[in-house]
Amino acid sequence: MGVAADIVMIIVVALLGGLMAQRCKQPLVLGYILAGVALGPHGGGAISDIHEIELLAEIGVALLLFALGLEFSFKDLRPVRGIALVGTPIQILLTIAYGYALGRGLGWEWRSALWLGALISISSTMVVLKTLMSQGRLGTLSSRVMIGMLIVQDLAVVPLMIILPQLHDPQASLPLLGLAVLKATLFLGLMIMGGTRLLPRVMVHIASWNSRELFLLAITAIGLGIGYATYLFGLSFAFGAFVAGMVLSESDYGHQALSDIIPLRDLFGLLFFASVGMLFDPTFLVAHLKTVLLLVLAITGGKGLILAALPRLFGYRNVVPLAVGLSLFQVGEFSFVLARVGLNAEAIRPELYTLVLTTAIVTIMLTPMVSSLTSPLYALRRRWFQYEPLQTVNLPHTGLRDHVVVAGGGRVGQCVAQVLQRLGLGFVLIELDPRRVKQAKAAGWPIIFGDASQVIVLEAADLAQARLLLITAPAIVTTQAIVDQVRQLHPTLNIVARAEGIEHMHTLYDRGVYEVVQPEFEAGLEMTRQALVHLHIPATEIQRFTNTMHDELYAPLYQADNAYRVIAQLHHAPRLLDLTWVALPPESPLIGRTIREIGIRRQTGATVVGVMRDGTLHPNPEIDYRFECGDLVAVIGQPTQLATFQALAVPPDTEGSSTIPATG
Repeated sequence: MGVAADIVMIIVVALLGGLMAQRCKQPLVLGYILAGVALGPHGGGAISDIHEIELLAEIGVALLLFALGLEFSFKDLRPVRGIALVGTPIQILLTIAYGYALGRGLGWEWRSALWLGALISISSTMVVLKTLMSQGRLGTLSSRVMIGMLIVQDLAVVPLMIILPQLHDPQASLPLLGLAVLKATLFLGLMIMGGTRLLPRVMVHIASWNSRELFLLAITAIGLGIGYATYLFGLSFAFGAFVAGMVLSESDYGHQALSDIIPLRDLFGLLFFASVGMLFDPTFLVAHLKTVLLLVLAITGGKGLILAALPRLFGYRNVVPLAVGLSLFQVGEFSFVLARVGLNAEAIRPELYTLVLTTAIVTIMLTPMVSSLTSPLYALRRRWFQYEPLQTVNLPHTGLRDHVVVAGGGRVGQCVAQVLQRLGLGFVLIELDPRRVKQAKAAGWPIIFGDASQVIVLEAADLAQARLLLITAPAIVTTQAIVDQVRQLHPTLNIVARAEGIEHMHTLYDRGVYEVVQPEFEAGLEMTRQALVHLHIPATEIQRFTNTMHDELYAPLYQADNAYRVIAQLHHAPRLLDLTWVALPPESPLIGRTIREIGIRRQTGATVVGVMRDGTLHPNPEIDYRFECGDLVAVIGQPTQLATFQALAVPPDTEGSSTIPATG
């Protein structure tokens, strides 16, 4: 079967490696690499000729960068744009300089030392995200800083892939480098000017055929086809695929394209990481064990210090610098992509490739353990050293007592703050977005600038004296991180949180949250009520249905707190009655007569609650109020009562345009 048999063996063994990695709480990438080691010429030898696998792996690299382009969004960088867009390039340059000095210190030539610096400057997005998820730290401020930096690091691979191979011979390469930069600029210009206009139209045309198979084929052809055209143009195959992904991400079909391409990307990505493992030589590790351990220690320490120092320069304090340094120290998977480019261009020697590969695998394996040291080391640091004071605004001089802590100063948090302020109840907001902090400061609200999932911030909010904690953040990972910390500090404090689905709601209840509010569910119930009103379903039936749905969802709260049940019933009571406006035509028997003379309440059971005459509203008119032609009469009652009043006020031959239901 030739290469087909090789692919089958890789997929089967990679599955076993992935299962082992998952069982050991390691990233799947590591399992794929180990599968390549087992099958490669330096392992079991089942696949001795890896050239054809390497060719297929090039497609995996292109699809990895194509998906990266589809995923790229400046919105993800906005909350941490300073350190991501400015700090990350500084970190990459500093790490390259550090790696260069490290390589020269080991006696390497300058080109190898420069490549070493570039290869260790990139961290692993996959490994870090997996680690943060397993530790429950996604959604914290430190995780947002890390994700912003990782996005820019991944993007930096593209220019590095263009620049580094051209530095093999400085005198001959400078003109080639200038030519490569010129070609890349020209290609980007053509894609921005032409691709942004042409590709979305092509996708609209293909999507109109409603063929999922054809849509997948189209986006794959676009990504790989543009990549190949870029290769013919004299640039990197992967660079063209990345640009194609960026262009498609701006179209209306970017999200669908990404969801469809991910399985294909993961499959070919598996082949790429397996091919990386096939080049790993265990005998090389044994022969160069001291060098590998020295590099691991030097990279972990030096790169970690650089990464820990940058957040402090950009104003991040407390646990953030420590978390970033202990989580991003490893060598990432895109370093393998970059190293493969250097190996194919004969810019680096196979020995350097194997050394970096070995070092990267070791640092990846160390990441979960080293990252888990963040909390105990930070606690130790707080015990030994004075930690930085938090920025607080408008906190009462007498301190916080019997107050409500509102975690999140967005639209929901600001609405809660307005109500609490009007009622004269004590509260404090916690927010880490500087813009919202300024808004709260201008409104005169007490606010703490910080991450509500951190112990020091919660202590500043004085949870021990609080009556209630409201978590308004929509992201479930953020809410879980806050809840976990609060439950450790003050297990008895009632928490009201926000969830985006039934599963999230049950998850938060299981974590001890007192009450969970679902904005989407509440909005869905209200839209359903409005639709049923316009479909002329009786109000009592509408209310019975919506109340049943509401009671089923919030049953745990009703059982625990009878006061909330009473409040809910009072809230729903007005909806049992409909309000209708009736215009009195000239033929109406009500004109010239008073409410007393007609006996509206006695005859119909409905109640007149207002009359609009000549643009002036007369609320709750007296019983001697006399009707005139053109009056708009506001009547409240049950549907049968309103129908009786309609028949009394409007003669049958004038019906059709005299009744205006009030459904708001």
